[in-house]
Order: sequence, then C-alpha cells, then structure tokens
Amino acid sequence: MKSSIVIDNVFKSVLFLCVAMTLLVTATVILILGTESFIFFQKVSIFDFLFGLKWEPLLEPKSFGVLPLVAGTFLVVVGAIALALPAGILIATYLSEFASERSRSFIKPALEILAGIPTVVYGFFALTFITPVIRTVLPQTEVFNALSAAIVVGVMILPMVASLCDDGFRSLPRSLKEGAYGLGATTFEVIRYILIPASGSRIGAAVVLAVSRAVGETMAVTLAAGATPKLTANPLESIQTMTSYIVQVSMGDTPRGGIEYMTCFAVGALLFVMTFAMNFIGNYFINKMKWEQA
Repeated sequence: MKSSIVIDNVFKSVLFLCVAMTLLVTATVILILGTESFIFFQKVSIFDFLFGLKWEPLLEPKSFGVLPLVAGTFLVVVGAIALALPAGILIATYLSEFASERSRSFIKPALEILAGIPTVVYGFFALTFITPVIRTVLPQTEVFNALSAAIVVGVMILPMVASLCDDGFRSLPRSLKEGAYGLGATTFEVIRYILIPASGSRIGAAVVLAVSRAVGETMAVTLAAGATPKLTANPLESIQTMTSYIVQVSMGDTPRGGIEYMTCFAVGALLFVMTFAMNFIGNYFINKMKWEQA
C-alpha cells in the first residue's frame, strides 16, 4: 500500500516537473525576446519599426520599417490559405460523407505523410518543380517568388485543415443530417446548408491554427520566396518573410551585439505576438466547439 502511494507521488512530481519545464521555457523565451527587443527599441523608434515602409537594416543608410516583411509574410499566408482551405474542406467532406472505411484507411495515412515531410524538402520541391511550372505559364515570374512559396506552404498545412474539418464534420449529431434527408434534401443541400454551417466554429479553428503554422514556416519560404524585402502585392515577385529574415541574420555574417543583430529579436518578438494572438483566437474557436458539443 505504501509503495503504491510512493509511486503515485513520484508520478505526480514527474508530471509537475514537465509542466514546470514547459512554463520555464516559455518564460525564458519571452524574457530573452523582451530584453533584446527593449534594447533595440531604445535605439530605433517603435513607430518607425512598425509603420516604416523600407527594410534595409544591413545596408547604409539603414531603414528599420518592418512592413515589407509583414506584407511578404501575409502574402504567402493568404495564398496558402486560399489553396488549403477549399481543398481541405473538400477532402474532409469526402472523408466524412462518401469515403468507405477502406478508403479512409488509405487517405488518412497519406495526409499524415504530407504532414511529416521535412520543410526543407518542401522548399527544394518548390524551387525545382513548382517554380519552373509557374514560369512555363507565366514567364515574367521571378526565380524566387511568393506564389511558389504560397503553394508549397498550402500543401504543408493541407493535412491540418483537412483533419480538423473532418473531425468536426464527423462529430456532428447524425440526427441533423438524417432530419434533412427525411425532409427530401439532396446530398449537396445537406452539405451546403447543414454540414458546413453547423461546423463553422470548427472550420474557423482549423483556419486560425493553419494560419499560425503558415506564419511561422521558415525553411520552405526561405528557399522558395527569396530574400528581397519588398512591399508588394504581386505574388510573382521575390519577397522576404519575417522568418526568412531571422534565418538570414542567424547565418553568422552579422556581428553579434550590433543593431543589425538585434533586429532579429525585434522581428522575432513581433512574430511571437502575432502567433500568440492567432493561437488565442484558435483557442476561442476550440472552446466554442466544446460549448456547442455540450
């Protein structure tokens, strides 16, 4: 009896240490980003950083306007969501409404394989296959471009969107669909007017979490989109995202401790705030799903 109590106490202590380690790592990241960013903003105006239209911290004269990086990031994210959301909903609809158990047992692992491919492989795939295909259709496309990065990131987040939507569709009460069929609705009408509207919060959670993943993507966009910070809405041009700039500074060519080096912490802090906000919104949708199920 005493031994079981000891084992229970040890197990509780191990679980507490795991939780404490997670909180400690999070607090350390916030502390480092906050400290280095505070030093950076003592030298650079936060207004110029957030609303400046030119990003050239490594050249003379230096400019620290982060908007070109933010614009490049969201150009890739919007393109990725425009690809992944419709495709993910269609895949989820097929899996939940039409696929047999045998088909699901094949399609689900295939989606998981897509999710497990290293991002650097996706980057080289975009550079060596997607970009040449785009340039065949649109010759004015640059070698490094936002469209190629958006497509490959869309493929990367597709398994997440499809899986979350599929889980949402399958969690709906069967009585909703059976009642619609009993009233004479067609399959398309059930999907259009019952399945998708009733799963709105689930689809919203999938979109927010996918956007958070796309914003933080690094290697694929670094290889596919290039390293040209540019405030543009043209997806055929080379751009630079926030994560790819952090990679550029972290390569070792920038002297440690200088203002140029500190820019990666400022950009990282902004990226952290953005992803935190998106995760907060995603948790709101997830909690809303739980309320609906209750």
